[in-house]
Amino acid sequence: MSRRRSYDQYCATARALDSVGDRWTLLIVRELLAGPRRYTDLHADLPGVSTDVLASRLKDMERDDLALRRKLPPPAAAYVYELTERGRGLLPVLTALAEWGAPALEERRPTDAVRAHWFAVPLLPVLDGLSGPAGSGLGCGTGEGVVEVRLDEGAFHVRLGAGDPVYGDGPAESPDARLVLDADTCRELSGGALTVGDGVRDGRIEVSGDGPLAKVLRGE
Repeated sequence: MSRRRSYDQYCATARALDSVGDRWTLLIVRELLAGPRRYTDLHADLPGVSTDVLASRLKDMERDDLALRRKLPPPAAAYVYELTERGRGLLPVLTALAEWGAPALEERRPTDAVRAHWFAVPLLPVLDGLSGPAGSGLGCGTGEGVVEVRLDEGAFHVRLGAGDPVYGDGPAESPDARLVLDADTCRELSGGALTVGDGVRDGRIEVSGDGPLAKVLRGE
């Protein structure tokens, strides 16, 4: 294992940054919040990272108890990386960073890569707020559910109130609701500039599904 670099400050923020302050670390956490991933899949969804840096960051994350590496049972027999409980605890950090960084997405640069599932973490608290359990103050009491989100760039799905993993890349097998929208609408939704209800009324968001979660999203 590589030697830990440290700020050598008796401060909770400094200690946290000792583990996650290096470039790429939190983006690797973002990817692993979708569940176990192979090294090659991680590299494909982190455009710009070199293989050496990715391998080094993963080793650092294993050392700091943020992630672990394990072998899948046959017939897969492949090695995957997944978050530990400590690593999964970074979800609120990522959602807060996404909210803070949302204004910087108003203009997409020509060099910007994009993956549909990168919108999952910032969108999760918006949808979770609509579907929170009754009496929680978060929503309309629809409880757990899976929402599939379709953008021009691809599809992903988020799991509401159901534990880990919190989202998945690609379409869901049997979603409780399906949202169809474009990336700009998803950005506005995640950043708080647009509500689901307003997006549906304006025709910018299409909601399908017959269950209570879909009805809440449609404002019924």
